[in-house]
Amino acid sequence: MLSRTADNLFWMSRYVERAENIARVLHAASRMASVPGTSDGITNEWESALAASACLDAFVASGREVNAENVFEYLAFAEDNPASIRRCLEIARSNARAVRTALTYDTWEAINGAWIDMDRFRSADVSPSGLNRFISWVKEVSLRVDGSAYRTMLRNDAYWFSRLGVYIERADNTARILDVKYHVLLPETEPVGGGLDYFHWSTILRSVSALTAYHWVYRDSIKPWLVADLLILREEMPRSLASCYANLATFLDELARTYGRQGESQRQARRLHARLRNARTEEIFQGGLHEFLQSFIAENNRLGTAITEQYLV
Repeated sequence: MLSRTADNLFWMSRYVERAENIARVLHAASRMASVPGTSDGITNEWESALAASACLDAFVASGREVNAENVFEYLAFAEDNPASIRRCLEIARSNARAVRTALTYDTWEAINGAWIDMDRFRSADVSPSGLNRFISWVKEVSLRVDGSAYRTMLRNDAYWFSRLGVYIERADNTARILDVKYHVLLPETEPVGGGLDYFHWSTILRSVSALTAYHWVYRDSIKPWLVADLLILREEMPRSLASCYANLATFLDELARTYGRQGESQRQARRLHARLRNARTEEIFQGGLHEFLQSFIAENNRLGTAITEQYLV
């Protein structure tokens, strides 16, 4: 396969996954903001949504005021934000169009149809019904693209490159959501384990569709270290860091077998996967959850660079 084709498949999947994750972050922020008195006047839930999406610095530099309408508009529709949902779907569609013949009809229709439907959502309707309708639509688009690829694409290098994009992006976003909760969302005046802390952690779990899974696995009230355990170390949880790296190692090994050669990306993926499998939640908290997540995000970025240098340029 041409490196240009592999690059388009990789980034097509990354941008669809990124659009879904931004929608999930917006959903979490809107739920937190709906609770009276959750803001301490220093930070707020909408600012945390910008931080989770790695857009806070660019948003501040644009001169916009942090409020529900501005943040929703910036993360969902802004043309000057390369990470807005609109821009993500536009770039994903452009990538898909460049490799139209490498995709099945269903996968192409899912992406192209989403870009056409996007015109129905031109303004930032921050009413609960308007925001929920838009977020549900974005998640449905991602499920449609992911499901059509899973059901219809041949298990060959085109499919494996597209899956690498999904899991690199998903690992990055799960780590960022956990990290922002730990440092930004809980006001210093609120006790750890208090009512607001409980609500925030449950909202984090809802934002990644993991609340029901949490209760099935732990059969306990919501505790920060158990949330971290579920979203970092449990491979049976599809959005966990361990699950993402199990898939990354598997699909990189498939590419190595196909092309008859292993490289730095395979070694990095296996090394980080083994570290996650051998880690313990107690050790992560003793060393600092923030430090662990920041280190993980940096290593995840290095794996993305290794994949690019090995296959995409």
